[in-house]
Amino acid sequence: MARKVVNRKELRAEAEAAERAEATTKKKKKKATKRKSRAKAAADIRMKLFWGVFNQSMKRVALYEFDQRKQAEKKAEDLTKNGKNPHFVQRVKEAIEIEPPPA
Repeated sequence: MARKVVNRKELRAEAEAAERAEATTKKKKKKATKRKSRAKAAADIRMKLFWGVFNQSMKRVALYEFDQRKQAEKKAEDLTKNGKNPHFVQRVKEAIEIEPPPA
């Protein structure tokens, strides 16, 4: 039987050409339509400080603006004198709603 002579360089070139052909077809398939982002826009939440008057069981009795600390302390003092439970003043942070600017 006669043996067929095969050149390694030719075989390698054929294999590389086949790989390139597969790579280009795969790249074309991978380029599908992009999905739109589903993430929601972050809401703009602002925090504001208030003075809260609390009783001994941490129940808020009254709420005052931050610049009205003297009134809050006076209210706590009056409630302490009138009732059996001591009352105290503490800072309170609360979220305030901000209206979005008109479009």
